[in-house]
Amino acid sequence: MKNSERMRERYLRDALPLRLAGLAADLGRVASSARHATGSAAAAAMLEESQYLIEWTAAAAPAELAEELVNLQALLALWRKAWPEAQHSPLQRSILAVQAKQWADQVLRHVTEDVR
Repeated sequence: MKNSERMRERYLRDALPLRLAGLAADLGRVASSARHATGSAAAAAMLEESQYLIEWTAAAAPAELAEELVNLQALLALWRKAWPEAQHSPLQRSILAVQAKQWADQVLRHVTEDVR
């Protein structure tokens, strides 16, 4: 990922709920990009970026949330590894799109729970 250190510094200035919202937005972009064969490169980049966002967020999160984020990071790593082949399959792209949307919603629930 280009300029990861600059991005990290900027990202870490935000409070945990805003970081989680950023992660959810990235996952939403994964879902959107994965739906279309022309979005394969964008999906790969967002998978990588989402892993970084989790790495930078998990340390500041409560233990239960940190564990959930680390598990999500592992799933993203599996998708990144499989993506060079999976991107050519409409079925695999659809599966990633659905999963990424579910992950985004799951992360957003933590934002709304923290705000209440």
